[in-house]
Amino acid sequence: MVAFGQFMEVLIGGLLAGVLYSLVALGFVLIFKASGVFNFAQGAMVLLAGLALVRALDFLVSHAMPMWSAVTLGLLFAAAVMAITAWLIERFALGPLVNQDALTLFMATIGVTFVLEGASQMLFGSDVYPLRLYPTDAWFLFEGTFPGGILVNQLDVLGGLIAGVLVAGLAAFFQWTKTGRALRAVADDHAAAQSVGIPIAWIWFVVWLVAGLVALVAATVWGTKLGVQFSITFLALKALPVLIIGGFTSVPGAIIGGLLIGAGEKLAEAYLGPYIGGGIEYWFAYVLALVVLLGRPQGLFGERIIERI
Repeated sequence: MVAFGQFMEVLIGGLLAGVLYSLVALGFVLIFKASGVFNFAQGAMVLLAGLALVRALDFLVSHAMPMWSAVTLGLLFAAAVMAITAWLIERFALGPLVNQDALTLFMATIGVTFVLEGASQMLFGSDVYPLRLYPTDAWFLFEGTFPGGILVNQLDVLGGLIAGVLVAGLAAFFQWTKTGRALRAVADDHAAAQSVGIPIAWIWFVVWLVAGLVALVAATVWGTKLGVQFSITFLALKALPVLIIGGFTSVPGAIIGGLLIGAGEKLAEAYLGPYIGGGIEYWFAYVLALVVLLGRPQGLFGERIIERI
């Protein structure tokens, strides 16, 4: 019973950690699904949103504003920063590259990454800023079933609930709204979308704005977990195997991929680590992604690409 309780604790902890990876992966999926662009800058967008939020909170709290009012205004300020960022990216980085190939657009997002990293630290500083928007205490569940119970972090549970709400909202947005259908049309063919009157500039602004807001949500969770710091940008690398496994075009796939990665790496570290050495959780996700690529290159839930000649 003790061994099974330990297994359940590791499994639940891994699943909840995987959901937090999915919060970052959702931004990638959103932009790729809506514009066909692989956005390497998503990690930098999380950093920018987190820094804007935490510095706004510091300013407002230091002027004796009540905490909940400060949080509300801070979130609005950070959302405004992401809206301006979305407009600048569309206007000066991607707008001039309409109808260019995917590699060109990908390279543009790499440039955007470095610009955002430099600008965010220049404007808001480069220190490690604590952020405490969510409770970080632990629950001990099933104490009557397992000796000592199962340890579950409250922040991880809240992150899972937030991710579920985002997935449901984004899926409904793409499926049932006119703008969502226009976004999918733009992703399929920029020129064809323009020919039927879809305004590419507006569509790209909308999708980068929504991705920026998703980055802000991810920043609130990861900032509470790790503090707002430069290393948050490397979450993009952690989200990459999640995207490969779930599929670059599937919003639910981002969640499933995150769950598989989170649970897999924690279980591997706990049960394989003692035999093959520590640190397995740092590379296990990429091995699992490679296995999926060999069997299903488009990911478990991605759309199969069929090219007609």
